Amino acid sequence: MVYLIITVRIISVMVLFLFLILKTGRRKIAELPVYDFLSIIVIGSVIGADIAEPNIPHLPTLFAVILIVTLQYLVSCLLINNKKIARKITFGPTVIIQNGQFIKSNMKRLKYSIENVLMALREKDIFDLNEVEYAIVEGSGNISVLKRSQFLPLTLADMKLKPDTKGLSVPLIIDGKVHDSNLQQLQRDRSWLASQLDQAGIHDFSEVFYADCNMEGRLYISKILQAKNFNDDFTL
Repeated sequence: MVYLIITVRIISVMVLFLFLILKTGRRKIAELPVYDFLSIIVIGSVIGADIAEPNIPHLPTLFAVILIVTLQYLVSCLLINNKKIARKITFGPTVIIQNGQFIKSNMKRLKYSIENVLMALREKDIFDLNEVEYAIVEGSGNISVLKRSQFLPLTLADMKLKPDTKGLSVPLIIDGKVHDSNLQQLQRDRSWLASQLDQAGIHDFSEVFYADCNMEGRLYISKILQAKNFNDDFTL
């Protein structure tokens, strides 16, 4: 009976928590503001106690989860609408390198050492500080870097070239099933698709695991292949 109670509690809490998270928005864990992160820790403690001790009443736990998530949502709305409060209870972006020079006071306030900064820059493939114009520590703790103009990669805009717009690729076949509605969007039909597959040596739609087509009319085709041990072909 105890195991049944624990199972019901886990399912009910997870369903409720998932519903509340979907309603309040989603973000990466690394990008959560401080208050959101604290809310997750508190919710974890509440749920953990509820699951570990079946004698604790379950409904108060569900109420606590709803209350915590509601407070988190209200605080998030407050931070969006009031930047002055947001700056006081969250970590805003902080410049640690400006015009190629370290800002020691900001690094000290953030408890960032030079070693921390150098490691973060190496993770962005920057091994020479002469390449850095600005480095900013974001609220998530990640570092954003603006390189000096002479170290930026050459773009088509720099060459005064206008790139063609590729657009999105549209799935035409998924697991052997043809998506006729997508063919119609491309103003194509099954006869056209069959002729394209014939050129690739494929004579039946069921042989195709996945196929799509971009706005230029270029197809990508993947057959249904049998499972195979990679080491049969390559020695690793």
